[in-house]
Amino acid sequence: MKNSILFLTIFILIGTGCNTAKKSIAPPAGLEGTWKLNYISGTRIAFDGLYPEKKPEITFDTIKNELSGNSSCNGFGCKYTLVGSTISFTEPIGTMMACEGEGEQSFYRMLKKVNKYSVDASTLNFLMDDVAVMRFSK
Repeated sequence: MKNSILFLTIFILIGTGCNTAKKSIAPPAGLEGTWKLNYISGTRIAFDGLYPEKKPEITFDTIKNELSGNSSCNGFGCKYTLVGSTISFTEPIGTMMACEGEGEQSFYRMLKKVNKYSVDASTLNFLMDDVAVMRFSK
């Protein structure tokens, strides 16, 4: 009798584990693709002065939860986590070319402060609480 109960318990546990399908979370609509920075707050230097030659770009890989791009000078990559409209990034890892000006430091500094986002067809806003601190266009 004890063996029957043990066998039945193991059978139920194994069967339940095999039949439990993992729910895949659909990536947020609109994040995928490449976005070019067109606004950043927190600096005393005008946007075109920060990025006179090349504007930072980011690309979301919504399958791997990875963000890659360039900071206007160096390429970088990091992971991100989304929960609803909140977003957080791991520390970016990038190339290490010497860069002129403050654009790259401003980009990384502001990216660390971002904790929310909003997106529509052509605009991506990175927010610090409810204040837009970075804006990107497709």
